[in-house]
Amino acid sequence: QVQIVESGGGTVQAGGSLRLSCAASGTTFSIAVIGWYRQAPGNQRELVATISRRSAITNYADSVKGRFTISLDNAKDTVYLQMNSLNAEDTAVYYCNAKTYSANNFWGQGTQVTVSS
Repeated sequence: QVQIVESGGGTVQAGGSLRLSCAASGTTFSIAVIGWYRQAPGNQRELVATISRRSAITNYADSVKGRFTISLDNAKDTVYLQMNSLNAEDTAVYYCNAKTYSANNFWGQGTQVTVSS
């Protein structure tokens, strides 16, 4: 089993920055890909960014490319999401997801990001 704990959400003005953290514990050796999804009210959960643990290959949603950066500290089993140039459309609950080599998915409890205009 993998446990996920997110932190770093909050309220920021448009144009500002936030950094989210996601700490994984448990059987972290089983994690193949780890990353961030978000869900705004009335919308489906959508991919924001993911990173492969072995290759460090990243994948970003088009809407965040050039503004968000995902990074991984394998020694700490922690993934970060640096979010710059935030706008109102980025307001959502952000969830960390760990996908294992056996295709199991583990989710964190979510952290709220609110961008005020």
